[in-house]
Amino acid sequence: MLMDAFDYDLPQDRIATRPCEPRESARLLVHRRSTGTNEHLHVRDLPDVLEQGDLLVRNDTQVVQARLVGTRACTSDGRGGGKVEGLWVGQDDDGAWRLMLKAGGQLQPGERLSFDGGLQVDLVEPDDRYWRARPVIARDSASQLSEGGRTPLPPYILKARQRRGEVVDDPRDVQWYRTRFASDARAGSVAAPTAGLHLTDALDASMRDRGVDIACVTLHVGEGTFRPVKADRLADHDMHAEQWSVDDHTMARLRQGPDGGRLIAVGTTTTRLLESLPETLPEGGCAGSTDLCIAPGHQWRRVQGLLTNFHLPRSTLLALVAALTGLEALHAIYAEAIEREYRFYSYGDAMVVLP
Repeated sequence: MLMDAFDYDLPQDRIATRPCEPRESARLLVHRRSTGTNEHLHVRDLPDVLEQGDLLVRNDTQVVQARLVGTRACTSDGRGGGKVEGLWVGQDDDGAWRLMLKAGGQLQPGERLSFDGGLQVDLVEPDDRYWRARPVIARDSASQLSEGGRTPLPPYILKARQRRGEVVDDPRDVQWYRTRFASDARAGSVAAPTAGLHLTDALDASMRDRGVDIACVTLHVGEGTFRPVKADRLADHDMHAEQWSVDDHTMARLRQGPDGGRLIAVGTTTTRLLESLPETLPEGGCAGSTDLCIAPGHQWRRVQGLLTNFHLPRSTLLALVAALTGLEALHAIYAEAIEREYRFYSYGDAMVVLP
């Protein structure tokens, strides 16, 4: 499909730069595929639109403080200096970090970069789209990033804050940009599974009281979630791979299936994981990676409903939602959400697609 099929115009003032408080006060557009109708509620009403026996599956990955802002050290011959920004995207087996970096001048191997909290790294070599670098002090990467990194908000939020004269790096983002059920043992994402940002302990209790079961899987969101689709055709886009795991308890729950209800995925990351699992689910837990690109024409195997945010135009995330709603219905939903002044993107409102 041509990427033009997933385009739409969004007024800049609809980009949310902070989440609703409390979280469940965000608006919720309910789209029922069986009737093609939309209903306008709030996330706190989610238990009312789910059914007894539904299985809600969500992503418990934890976001790493992966955004790096700092300076380049000057060399003896006067090279270097100036500001540098980047994103930690992973660690190689030999301990070297993979960084996406942007600076005013050309970076060179051997340069030392200094970030917040005393974090320093020495550049080793560029590799494809990344720089390999070694921390000056060899310590656990998560702890170093927690001290020297910042919340890896999507660039469109940072730019929108800057345009509106808001604080660009808000210290509250550390809590805002993580789900309440994220596990520190599951740290590894450079972006939050944002549909889950709306969920609270009170909502969990209410859903369970109504007979809705809840399970967690883990998919570490990679930097590809920020990567624009530059190809004219979606099939020509180099889809990023992301690591996932499912423990034995959740796998047993998935093998059992919804108890007379429906399988509802919380977010596009959970959806990609569930649709990437083998047809015959294994006994016990398992792990792997997926580069699955879900688009209209996808043959759904497990996911029947989806709770998600409103996504950027011309994105693989929007193509995934269109695969469930149908392309024509998706454009109608988004047009209605824009007309009714919903808040868009990571900190914005939500929609739920039901069978």
